[in-house]
Amino acid sequence: MADAQDPALAEVVLGRPKNPTPDAACRFDHVEEPVTFVIFGVTGDLAGRMLLPALAALYAGGNMPENFAIVGASRTELNDDTFRERMRAALEAFGGVDPEIWDGLAPHMSYIRVHYDDPASFTALGAALDALAAEQHLGGNRIFYLAVPPTAYEDIAVNLAMAGLADETRGHARLVIEKPFGRDLATARVLEQALHTRFSEHQIFRIDHYLAKETVQNILMLRFANAIFEPIWNRRYVDYVSILAAESIGVEHRASYYDHFGVLRDMFQNHMMQLLSLCAIEPPSLFEAELVRDEKTKVFRALRPFSAADLAENLVLGQYASGVCAGIKAPAYLDEEGVPGESLTPTFAAMKVYVDNWRWQGVPFYMISGKRLPEKRTEIAVQFKPVPFSMFREIFGDHIKANRLTLRIQPDEQVSLTFQAKAPGPMCLRSVTMNFNYYQGYEGPQLPAYAKVLLDCMLGDQTLFWRQDGVELCWKFLAPMLGDPDPGRLFLYKAGTWGPQEAGKLLTGHGLTP
Repeated sequence: MADAQDPALAEVVLGRPKNPTPDAACRFDHVEEPVTFVIFGVTGDLAGRMLLPALAALYAGGNMPENFAIVGASRTELNDDTFRERMRAALEAFGGVDPEIWDGLAPHMSYIRVHYDDPASFTALGAALDALAAEQHLGGNRIFYLAVPPTAYEDIAVNLAMAGLADETRGHARLVIEKPFGRDLATARVLEQALHTRFSEHQIFRIDHYLAKETVQNILMLRFANAIFEPIWNRRYVDYVSILAAESIGVEHRASYYDHFGVLRDMFQNHMMQLLSLCAIEPPSLFEAELVRDEKTKVFRALRPFSAADLAENLVLGQYASGVCAGIKAPAYLDEEGVPGESLTPTFAAMKVYVDNWRWQGVPFYMISGKRLPEKRTEIAVQFKPVPFSMFREIFGDHIKANRLTLRIQPDEQVSLTFQAKAPGPMCLRSVTMNFNYYQGYEGPQLPAYAKVLLDCMLGDQTLFWRQDGVELCWKFLAPMLGDPDPGRLFLYKAGTWGPQEAGKLLTGHGLTP
């Protein structure tokens, strides 16, 4: 007779899962091959706030190879020592760094002054990288991270190629760029042509750090690793899907950039479209980069296009007025420093879109994003259809609240499922919620989002990165919305509210009706 304590018996008879054992597949990969990481614009905000802390986290976690170099490149005149001092100050300003970690990281850091529009600077950069590689046994693997304004992308790509730094005969050469990937379809194609005449598609890594957030990656795991969700993840059972990315801050110090782009270009063309694709995607045959990106592209192709007549019914744009946000008086967008007084740039958008395919036909996807909203919150809600018939109608009435699955991405990362249950005592119905806190009970390794995408850059894994066809399809879909809105169709909302009241009709039943 089997032992009553046998784990397999306990799993089958008692419903108790076997104790999990550590699995090598659940550990972050270690980069084996030497690599040189060149950061253009290293003295800027992005490098100090995101990239250096991410690289420090990778080093602290043992994910970096034994031989590696971090080379800062910008127009600022610095030497290696002043560069390291500046980078340590940046790390201290954004959370600090363990002294032992810094002492190990600092010797791997050096600086080269580069003028982005000067071919001679890149020739000198190439010579310096070769000398560094010979001295520190770094080999020929190089990653060029463009932490610079998009206007500098083409100059840097051209000059890298002219200096022979796009050549992969000695090792891989990868070019990493940040959003925005153009300002519209035409400029996205111009950028694509400029990059692809020098670099192949497999060399270009288009970062969207939202995709590296743990709970964003968990969307696919939740759907395709659980038999209870995927069978009902379709038009037969889902009433609607809502995707919210709310920010409580205003434009801060980014007014000159933001006024040129606005909420549609800044949030919808990239972050929101990626979240939509993960919600609507069909299962790829394998979790591999090209297969996953193929399925995302199919979703983008299936988006129902907007006509001019559709916009009034399916899109509401807003701009924040003065108000109170998080208990602090907030100025109107037009009063922000650097914003033109007559600007028609939207800071809020609520959009209803449809994915015209077999799985999702007729199911609306609501996408909402804006600045100066009551709180910082990003979440996806899958609202299921109500029960088709209420056998309890004489007790509770005809209406029974439908189930909702909420995937909270930030600030508190969790998954919750709301359903109906009987209240203790009298015959009453109540809504109850099961919550899963993403980090509860987990003691394994963790990496911030930027560290994960930088690790994937070094490993050559493009799963979490945009592909050019997806970029162009999203720009094409948004094209009818990108011009300056009619002043009569740009609605004001007070800072600290959920957007303009005019969005209420569009969002009725969504749960965030302004």
